[in-house]
Amino acid sequence: MSKSRPSQLFKSQSVLSTHRHRHCSSAIASSANYLRARRAATTTSSSASTTTATATTPRRHLTKNNNGLIAPASSAFKTSSPSILQPHQHLSRTFHSSTRSTMASATSFYDFKPLDKRGQPYPLTSLKNKVVLIVNTASKCGFTPQFEGLESLYKSVTSTHPRGSDFVILGFPCNQFGGQDPGSNDEIQSFCQVNYGVTFPVLGKVDVNGDKADPLFEWLKKEMPGLMGLKRVKWNFEKFLVGRDGQVKGRWASTTKPESLKEAVEAELAK
Repeated sequence: MSKSRPSQLFKSQSVLSTHRHRHCSSAIASSANYLRARRAATTTSSSASTTTATATTPRRHLTKNNNGLIAPASSAFKTSSPSILQPHQHLSRTFHSSTRSTMASATSFYDFKPLDKRGQPYPLTSLKNKVVLIVNTASKCGFTPQFEGLESLYKSVTSTHPRGSDFVILGFPCNQFGGQDPGSNDEIQSFCQVNYGVTFPVLGKVDVNGDKADPLFEWLKKEMPGLMGLKRVKWNFEKFLVGRDGQVKGRWASTTKPESLKEAVEAELAK
Protein backbone atom coordinates (compact mmCIF):
# COMPACT_ATOMS: atom_id res chain seq x y z
CA MET A 1 0.00 0.00 0.00
CA SER A 2 2.79 2.39 0.89
CA LYS A 3 4.68 1.48 -2.31
CA SER A 4 1.72 2.22 -4.65
CA ARG A 5 1.09 5.72 -3.31
CA PRO A 6 4.14 7.36 -4.96
CA SER A 7 3.26 5.70 -8.23
CA GLN A 8 -0.31 6.95 -8.13
CA LEU A 9 0.86 10.42 -7.12
CA PHE A 10 3.29 10.56 -10.07
CA LYS A 11 0.50 9.54 -12.50
CA SER A 12 -1.82 12.23 -11.10
CA GLN A 13 0.84 14.95 -11.55
CA SER A 14 1.55 13.76 -15.08
CA VAL A 15 -2.13 13.91 -16.03
CA LEU A 16 -2.43 17.39 -14.49
CA SER A 17 0.63 18.63 -16.39
CA THR A 18 -0.71 17.32 -19.69
CA HIS A 19 -4.07 18.99 -19.07
CA ARG A 20 -2.40 22.34 -18.31
CA HIS A 21 -0.25 22.11 -21.47
CA ARG A 22 -3.30 21.47 -23.66
CA HIS A 23 -5.17 24.35 -22.02
CA CYS A 24 -2.29 26.81 -22.64
CA SER A 25 -1.89 25.72 -26.27
CA SER A 26 -5.61 26.21 -26.82
CA ALA A 27 -5.47 29.68 -25.25
CA ILE A 28 -2.49 30.72 -27.41
CA ALA A 29 -4.21 29.51 -30.56
CA SER A 30 -7.36 31.44 -29.64
CA SER A 31 -5.34 34.64 -29.07
CA ALA A 32 -3.58 34.28 -32.42
CA ASN A 33 -6.90 33.76 -34.19
CA TYR A 34 -8.30 36.83 -32.42
CA LEU A 35 -5.39 39.06 -33.53
CA ARG A 36 -5.67 37.91 -37.13
CA ALA A 37 -9.35 38.68 -37.11
CA ARG A 38 -8.71 42.19 -35.73
CA ARG A 39 -6.12 42.94 -38.40
CA ALA A 40 -8.43 41.76 -41.15
CA ALA A 41 -11.27 43.90 -39.79
CA THR A 42 -9.02 47.00 -39.55
CA THR A 43 -7.72 46.58 -43.12
CA THR A 44 -11.23 46.15 -44.46
CA SER A 45 -12.43 49.23 -42.57
CA SER A 46 -9.50 51.34 -43.81
CA SER A 47 -10.07 50.29 -47.43
CA ALA A 48 -13.76 51.06 -47.14
CA SER A 49 -13.04 54.52 -45.67
CA THR A 50 -10.58 55.34 -48.46
CA THR A 51 -13.02 54.19 -51.12
CA THR A 52 -15.82 56.23 -49.55
CA ALA A 53 -13.63 59.33 -49.26
CA THR A 54 -12.52 59.01 -52.87
CA ALA A 55 -16.05 58.47 -54.06
CA THR A 56 -17.43 61.43 -52.12
CA THR A 57 -14.66 63.93 -52.98
CA PRO A 58 -16.31 66.59 -55.16
CA ARG A 59 -14.77 67.41 -58.51
CA ARG A 60 -13.45 70.93 -59.04
CA HIS A 61 -15.26 72.92 -61.68
CA LEU A 62 -13.09 74.59 -64.31
CA THR A 63 -13.81 78.09 -65.55
CA LYS A 64 -12.18 80.54 -67.92
CA ASN A 65 -10.42 83.57 -66.42
CA ASN A 66 -10.15 87.06 -67.97
CA ASN A 67 -7.26 85.96 -70.19
CA GLY A 68 -9.31 83.09 -71.58
CA LEU A 69 -7.12 80.54 -69.81
CA ILE A 70 -8.63 77.47 -68.17
CA ALA A 71 -8.34 77.55 -64.36
CA PRO A 72 -10.14 75.96 -61.38
CA ALA A 73 -13.06 77.94 -60.00
CA SER A 74 -11.60 77.78 -56.48
CA SER A 75 -8.97 80.49 -55.95
CA ALA A 76 -7.35 78.34 -53.29
CA PHE A 77 -6.33 75.79 -55.92
CA LYS A 78 -3.34 77.04 -57.92
CA THR A 79 -1.66 75.43 -60.86
CA SER A 80 1.41 76.35 -62.82
CA SER A 81 2.08 75.36 -66.37
CA PRO A 82 5.27 76.10 -68.30
CA SER A 83 3.17 76.56 -71.42
CA ILE A 84 1.04 79.36 -69.92
CA LEU A 85 3.01 82.60 -69.42
CA GLN A 86 2.01 86.00 -68.14
CA PRO A 87 3.18 89.10 -70.10
CA HIS A 88 6.17 89.79 -67.81
CA GLN A 89 7.23 86.15 -68.18
CA HIS A 90 7.24 86.51 -71.96
CA LEU A 91 9.46 89.61 -71.65
CA SER A 92 11.81 87.80 -69.28
CA ARG A 93 12.14 84.84 -71.63
CA THR A 94 12.74 87.19 -74.58
CA PHE A 95 15.48 88.97 -72.64
CA HIS A 96 17.21 85.74 -71.63
CA SER A 97 16.93 84.38 -75.15
CA SER A 98 18.48 87.56 -76.56
CA THR A 99 21.26 87.47 -73.96
CA ARG A 100 22.09 83.84 -74.71
CA SER A 101 22.07 84.54 -78.45
CA THR A 102 24.38 87.54 -78.11
CA MET A 103 26.73 85.72 -75.77
CA ALA A 104 26.88 82.67 -78.02
CA SER A 105 27.81 84.67 -81.11
CA ALA A 106 30.06 87.31 -79.47
CA THR A 107 33.73 87.19 -80.36
CA SER A 108 34.76 90.67 -79.28
CA PHE A 109 33.77 93.82 -77.41
CA TYR A 110 32.39 95.28 -80.63
CA ASP A 111 29.57 92.74 -80.88
CA PHE A 112 27.50 94.43 -78.15
CA LYS A 113 24.97 97.26 -78.11
CA PRO A 114 24.31 98.42 -74.55
CA LEU A 115 21.72 101.13 -74.00
CA ASP A 116 22.72 104.76 -73.55
CA LYS A 117 21.28 107.24 -71.06
CA ARG A 118 18.20 107.72 -73.28
CA GLY A 119 17.55 104.00 -73.62
CA GLN A 120 18.83 103.86 -77.19
CA PRO A 121 21.34 101.26 -78.46
CA TYR A 122 24.96 102.37 -78.24
CA PRO A 123 26.81 100.22 -80.82
CA LEU A 124 30.31 99.51 -79.59
CA THR A 125 31.46 99.15 -83.19
CA SER A 126 31.81 102.95 -83.04
CA LEU A 127 34.79 102.38 -80.71
CA LYS A 128 36.75 100.05 -82.99
CA ASN A 129 40.54 100.40 -82.78
CA LYS A 130 40.21 102.31 -79.51
CA VAL A 131 41.31 101.42 -75.97
CA VAL A 132 38.30 101.36 -73.63
CA LEU A 133 38.06 101.31 -69.83
CA ILE A 134 34.67 100.01 -68.61
CA VAL A 135 33.54 100.79 -65.05
CA ASN A 136 30.35 99.92 -63.15
CA THR A 137 29.63 103.08 -61.18
CA ALA A 138 27.40 104.27 -58.32
CA SER A 139 26.64 107.75 -56.99
CA LYS A 140 26.17 106.91 -53.28
CA CYS A 141 29.10 104.56 -52.66
CA GLY A 142 32.28 104.90 -50.63
CA PHE A 143 34.14 104.57 -53.95
CA THR A 144 32.08 107.30 -55.66
CA PRO A 145 35.00 109.80 -55.38
CA GLN A 146 36.71 107.60 -57.98
CA PHE A 147 34.70 109.58 -60.53
CA GLU A 148 37.26 112.30 -59.93
CA GLY A 149 40.13 109.87 -60.51
CA LEU A 150 38.50 108.51 -63.67
CA GLU A 151 38.02 112.00 -65.07
CA SER A 152 41.63 112.88 -64.18
CA LEU A 153 42.91 109.74 -65.97
CA TYR A 154 40.73 110.49 -68.99
CA LYS A 155 41.91 114.08 -69.35
CA SER A 156 45.55 113.23 -68.69
CA VAL A 157 45.74 110.49 -71.33
CA THR A 158 43.68 112.23 -74.00
CA SER A 159 45.61 115.50 -73.66
CA THR A 160 49.20 114.26 -73.29
CA HIS A 161 49.55 110.92 -75.06
CA PRO A 162 50.27 111.02 -78.83
CA ARG A 163 47.39 108.61 -79.39
CA GLY A 164 45.33 109.86 -76.50
CA SER A 165 42.29 110.50 -78.68
CA ASP A 166 41.94 106.72 -78.98
CA PHE A 167 41.24 106.34 -75.25
CA VAL A 168 37.63 106.14 -73.98
CA ILE A 169 36.07 105.52 -70.57
CA LEU A 170 32.54 104.12 -70.38
CA GLY A 171 30.61 104.38 -67.11
CA PHE A 172 27.74 101.98 -66.44
CA PRO A 173 25.59 102.97 -63.42
CA CYS A 174 24.48 99.96 -61.36
CA ASN A 175 22.14 99.76 -58.36
CA GLN A 176 22.87 96.13 -57.43
CA PHE A 177 25.32 96.79 -54.61
CA GLY A 178 23.58 98.13 -51.53
CA GLY A 179 21.09 100.10 -53.66
CA GLN A 180 23.71 102.83 -54.01
CA ASP A 181 22.59 104.20 -57.37
CA PRO A 182 18.78 104.50 -57.10
CA GLY A 183 18.33 107.57 -59.30
CA SER A 184 17.06 107.76 -62.87
CA ASN A 185 19.45 107.99 -65.79
CA ASP A 186 18.91 111.77 -65.96
CA GLU A 187 19.57 112.18 -62.24
CA ILE A 188 22.76 110.12 -62.49
CA GLN A 189 24.03 112.15 -65.45
CA SER A 190 23.41 115.38 -63.57
CA PHE A 191 25.14 114.06 -60.44
CA CYS A 192 28.27 113.05 -62.35
CA GLN A 193 28.57 116.34 -64.18
CA VAL A 194 27.74 118.67 -61.30
CA ASN A 195 29.83 116.96 -58.61
CA TYR A 196 32.80 115.61 -60.59
CA GLY A 197 32.74 117.38 -63.96
CA VAL A 198 32.60 114.05 -65.79
CA THR A 199 33.11 114.39 -69.56
CA PHE A 200 33.46 110.73 -70.55
CA PRO A 201 30.28 108.84 -71.57
CA VAL A 202 28.06 107.48 -68.80
CA LEU A 203 25.53 105.11 -70.36
CA GLY A 204 22.22 103.70 -69.09
CA LYS A 205 21.82 101.87 -65.79
CA VAL A 206 22.46 98.12 -65.95
CA ASP A 207 22.69 94.97 -63.87
CA VAL A 208 26.14 93.39 -63.88
CA ASN A 209 25.27 90.13 -62.08
CA GLY A 210 22.32 87.75 -61.99
CA ASP A 211 19.65 86.68 -64.47
CA LYS A 212 19.22 90.20 -65.87
CA ALA A 213 22.90 91.06 -66.22
CA ASP A 214 23.73 93.08 -69.31
CA PRO A 215 25.20 90.83 -72.05
CA LEU A 216 28.32 93.01 -72.24
CA PHE A 217 29.16 92.39 -68.57
CA GLU A 218 28.42 88.68 -68.90
CA TRP A 219 30.98 88.55 -71.71
CA LEU A 220 33.54 90.68 -69.82
CA LYS A 221 33.34 88.40 -66.76
CA LYS A 222 33.67 85.28 -68.88
CA GLU A 223 36.70 86.65 -70.75
CA MET A 224 38.48 87.89 -67.63
CA PRO A 225 37.44 86.12 -64.39
CA GLY A 226 38.56 87.59 -61.07
CA LEU A 227 40.65 86.03 -58.32
CA MET A 228 40.34 82.25 -58.00
CA GLY A 229 38.38 82.19 -61.25
CA LEU A 230 35.35 83.96 -59.79
CA LYS A 231 33.38 85.75 -62.50
CA ARG A 232 30.95 87.70 -60.37
CA VAL A 233 31.47 91.47 -60.06
CA LYS A 234 32.00 92.00 -56.32
CA TRP A 235 31.18 95.71 -55.90
CA ASN A 236 30.89 99.13 -57.51
CA PHE A 237 33.79 100.55 -59.55
CA GLU A 238 35.33 97.34 -60.82
CA LYS A 239 37.29 98.06 -63.99
CA PHE A 240 37.82 96.19 -67.28
CA LEU A 241 40.32 97.31 -69.92
CA VAL A 242 39.66 96.43 -73.58
CA GLY A 243 42.43 96.71 -76.19
CA ARG A 244 42.32 97.83 -79.79
CA ASP A 245 41.52 94.29 -80.90
CA GLY A 246 38.30 94.22 -78.87
CA GLN A 247 39.64 91.73 -76.31
CA VAL A 248 39.81 92.12 -72.52
CA LYS A 249 43.34 92.97 -71.37
CA GLY A 250 42.88 93.51 -67.65
CA ARG A 251 40.48 93.57 -64.71
CA TRP A 252 40.87 95.45 -61.43
CA ALA A 253 38.97 95.50 -58.15
CA SER A 254 37.05 98.44 -56.70
CA THR A 255 39.98 99.35 -54.46
CA THR A 256 42.28 100.03 -57.42
CA LYS A 257 42.56 103.77 -57.99
CA PRO A 258 41.91 104.87 -61.58
CA GLU A 259 45.12 106.95 -61.72
CA SER A 260 47.18 103.82 -61.19
CA LEU A 261 45.93 102.39 -64.50
CA LYS A 262 47.63 105.02 -66.67
CA GLU A 263 50.59 102.79 -67.51
CA ALA A 264 48.34 99.88 -68.56
CA VAL A 265 46.23 102.21 -70.72
CA GLU A 266 49.26 103.74 -72.45
CA ALA A 267 50.73 100.28 -73.08
CA GLU A 268 47.58 99.33 -75.01
CA LEU A 269 47.55 102.64 -76.88
CA ALA A 270 51.08 101.94 -78.07
CA LYS A 271 50.02 98.73 -79.82
